[in-house]
Amino acid sequence: MKKKLKYIIIIFSTAIFVFIIYSFLFGKLFPYSPVILGFSENALVYTVVYVQNGADFNDFEKIDSLIPNVEKFHELKFLKKPRVFIFKDAESFYRRSMTKARFCALYNGDIIISPWAIKEAEKGKISLGIYLTHELSHSILHQNSGMIKAFRYPPWLLEGIAVYSSNQMGTTFYPSKEETYNYIRKGNFVPPEYFKTDKENEIDLDVQYRVTFMYSEFACIVDYLIEKYGKEKFLEYMIQLTKSSGNDKIFKKTFGADFDEAIRDFRESI
Repeated sequence: MKKKLKYIIIIFSTAIFVFIIYSFLFGKLFPYSPVILGFSENALVYTVVYVQNGADFNDFEKIDSLIPNVEKFHELKFLKKPRVFIFKDAESFYRRSMTKARFCALYNGDIIISPWAIKEAEKGKISLGIYLTHELSHSILHQNSGMIKAFRYPPWLLEGIAVYSSNQMGTTFYPSKEETYNYIRKGNFVPPEYFKTDKENEIDLDVQYRVTFMYSEFACIVDYLIEKYGKEKFLEYMIQLTKSSGNDKIFKKTFGADFDEAIRDFRESI
């Protein structure tokens, strides 16, 4: 009986080990794998771009050139070269990605790009530079936070900084600052702390694109805080959140005002 139990445990443990290895090499954990198979590696000055065999992409300098401005805005440095992954087709992307989004910055600071995002950029439907700058904003904050603190970073602020710093408002699907203000004046508003919680789904919005409206709303809040308190103070708030969690406490310590009060003032200013 003991020998049989031991045999079962060995088989079970082996199966788990094989599954984990497969997930890192060919499955959902692929972007976190130290070993990259089936991709060509392109080591640049600031980034490392991995292109899946069979994918048609060679605009490497475009990606690499974005890093200095991202560091300049955030007044932070990338702790390591972010890895950027480009896939040849949707099937490969879905098999090795945890998201269906065009772009995604992972908690380790790496970025994955869907094949349809590359095609949309080639057709002029979206700007590869703007979208990548957005994701690089996430990446630099994730790297400076560490994976655990990155997971706890306020999601609304993460998106607000990314949209604001990439000048994404008013492009493609994102409403401009004035359009966002007009939406808010008509009663459309998502409290930042509701974002990515069950409470978010309870808010009815009469807007063209729900997600991009929220992102632009948060960018407008970032813009408001910078205008009211100055960029230096805002960056102090942003960077403190990479070191410790607790948005309300850090907000009050940095700006001398309650977070909820500041959001009310923002809405009243509109």
